Formats: sequence, C-alpha cells, structure tokens
Amino acid sequence: MKLLNQNKLPKPEGKITLYGVTWEQYDNLVSMFMDQFPGLRMTFLEGTLEIMGTSSEHERLKTIIARLLEMYAVEKRLTLNGYGNTTFRKEAAQRGLEPDECYCLGELKEVPDIAIEVALTSGGIDKLSVYKGLGVIEVWFWQNEQFILYRLKQTEYQQINNSEFLPNLDFALLSQFINYDNQTEAVIAYRDALEK
Repeated sequence: MKLLNQNKLPKPEGKITLYGVTWEQYDNLVSMFMDQFPGLRMTFLEGTLEIMGTSSEHERLKTIIARLLEMYAVEKRLTLNGYGNTTFRKEAAQRGLEPDECYCLGELKEVPDIAIEVALTSGGIDKLSVYKGLGVIEVWFWQNEQFILYRLKQTEYQQINNSEFLPNLDFALLSQFINYDNQTEAVIAYRDALEK
C-alpha cells in the first residue's frame, strides 16, 4: 500500500489516496473505522482507496436534501426506503463506497435504486465507475447549486434531466429549498409548494 498524502486523517473535505490496496485491506479498514468515524467516507476502485472527511457544510447539505426528498415521498405517498450512508461493497467488481444518501423505491434491495452525492470538491476516484460496478441505477450529484442526474443504461451512465424513478419530481423547485438557514422551515415551505 503506497501513501500519496502523508496526513493522518483527512481534514473536512480533505482526501487521502492510497494505491495498491488489496480488497482484504479495504475490507478491514471499513470494519475498523466506519462505525467510529461516521463522517469518514471510503471509496474503493480496483486497488485505489480514497479516504475523505466530510465538513459540516457537506453534512448540512446531504441532510436537507434527504429531508426534502423524504417530504416529497410522503406528500406523493411513495414508498421510499432509505439506507442513509451505508457502505456498499462488491468484491467481484473490486468496488465499494458510502453514498451520502441512498434510497430504494418500494422494498429494500441489496443495492439502492438512487444514490445521492454532495460534491463540494472535485477530482479523485470516479464515483460513477464505482456505482456502475455496484449496479446502482441512478446517481444524483448536488454540485454548484444544482442537481446533475445520471442513469445507468445498459453498461454506461447517461446524463438525464429527470429521474425515471421519480418522473414528477421537479428538481428546480427542490433546489430552491436547499440553502435555507432553517431546515424545518425549508421542509414546511417545500411541502406548501408541493400542495399548490
């Protein structure tokens, strides 16, 4: 295992990248650290391991997105089941990560239908490659104050304008409520907007 960055643990939104990591080493690191450091994210792709700490801004954004999406599901009476930021791993594909949030429509499945990523930094491991190997159908990125959506079609992700799982979800409307100072007020205002 070769250490690229000599930091002990990543600072918020900081990254450490390790190369030549075996599946067993990755699996052991996940087992040792993920329960103790809930803000830690590990992304593994074919021997490369990226370890990232999340900032309070990152956590705020992922939380409000989840709250708004769950309010949408309640208002529309959709069966939306969340996994939070559970670690998903597939040894055969040599891939693993923790989405910021993820959901299944209908009953829980082995892999979520939708993964949500808050992207405050750029570079690093290509998360779409990881998600493709795991079989996640839709990946939504919150980046630069907007949602960028991808759907796995056959063997590649294609950018889409609307979710095929939630075709009536208005992402422009949803985006208006993400940067409220008060999350509860944001959820109430979003619910009111949905009822109009």
